Amino acid sequence: MTNNKFLDEISSRISQLAVSTPVAEFEKNAKALLSGAFSRMDLVTREEFDIQRELLAKAQEKLAALEAKISELEARK
Repeated sequence: MTNNKFLDEISSRISQLAVSTPVAEFEKNAKALLSGAFSRMDLVTREEFDIQRELLAKAQEKLAALEAKISELEARK
């Protein structure tokens, strides 16, 4: 039983050390730097892009229908 407790304590300490290593600090800083750079680039997510693409397709369909109707009305004159 004391062996398990000892191993758990060592595992816990190793985990704490891994969290406080320069590599973990570098990773955190790199993520923050990249996040800031991406936010300034005015990027959109794939989901937002797909929604806008669908809206554009619907608008193009409506525009085509309105152009056809205008052509028909002009032909009646």
